[in-house]
Amino acid sequence: MAKIYYEQDADLNALKGKTLAVIGYGNQGRNQALNLKDSGIKVVIGARSEKTKAQAKADGFEAYDAKEAAAKADIIQILIQDDLQGSLYKNDVLPSLKAGKALMFSHGFNIHFGQIVPPADVDVFMIAPKGPGHLVRTQYTAGQGVPALVAIYQNATGNALKLALGYAKAIGATRAGVLETTFKEETETDLFGEQVVLCGGLSELIRSGFETLVNAGYQPEVAYFECLHEVKLITDLIFEKGITGMRDAISTTAKYGDITRGRRVITENTRHEMARILAEIQAGAFAREFILENLANRPLYNSILRNDSQHMIEKVGQQVRSMFSWSKK
Repeated sequence: MAKIYYEQDADLNALKGKTLAVIGYGNQGRNQALNLKDSGIKVVIGARSEKTKAQAKADGFEAYDAKEAAAKADIIQILIQDDLQGSLYKNDVLPSLKAGKALMFSHGFNIHFGQIVPPADVDVFMIAPKGPGHLVRTQYTAGQGVPALVAIYQNATGNALKLALGYAKAIGATRAGVLETTFKEETETDLFGEQVVLCGGLSELIRSGFETLVNAGYQPEVAYFECLHEVKLITDLIFEKGITGMRDAISTTAKYGDITRGRRVITENTRHEMARILAEIQAGAFAREFILENLANRPLYNSILRNDSQHMIEKVGQQVRSMFSWSKK
């Protein structure tokens, strides 16, 4: 079993007297930074636009461009999107990454796939909250926390784990538990989950179910309710209770359909394709494809997104969602 760290295993004093730069002020950046500030950590923000710089200042932070923030910091947390991290690191972070400083992430893509190669005399570690930034914040302010992963890539000073756990405590993660992992494991499992289950698998399953019903002559609005709208009900139950708990909460008819038909949809061929996708991730093939796609200005990415946004389920969804006043929030 992997080691799990809790409140008693972490010490905020590990960050005492240090300045922490959060580079990127989006969903994770803003909410992690607010938690750090409320935990008494000195934080500066490396903003990539005047709009986000203004937001950071309004939130009570000193805000600079990324290069200046990195120069002021002892610990540099990079929280911009994966495809931009390599160039930002080279141009704005590396020039001030002196011996004894620390570089940290909340996702391991750029380290694991060699887009960022840090000098050997700095600590490199990861704290990856297992939830969106707004949940990291709301759980913290409620006196709770979102679980996280911790990984050490380089321990140049001998204090990398202490720093990482201090950071985890400062954002509230040790209240829930911080699971020990590696950059390799976090990166490869994260990519696999996104591609096969959480995003790629789920969105394609929803669209395919919707198309099957509509092609058979059923009303698109009814198909939307059955194949998309009610997904939240089931995923909320799974989130709260696990798969067995979800089955205990649904009708006997639904449960019987689940246990006898699900395996006809997810077949051995599906599992074989899952294994192929995992092998592509492990070999770096997906990373190379993604990097080249971005270098080419994302032609495939933009084309597929544009086509999918025109799918009937999107148009029907807009109409159906307008029926619910609470969804407009």
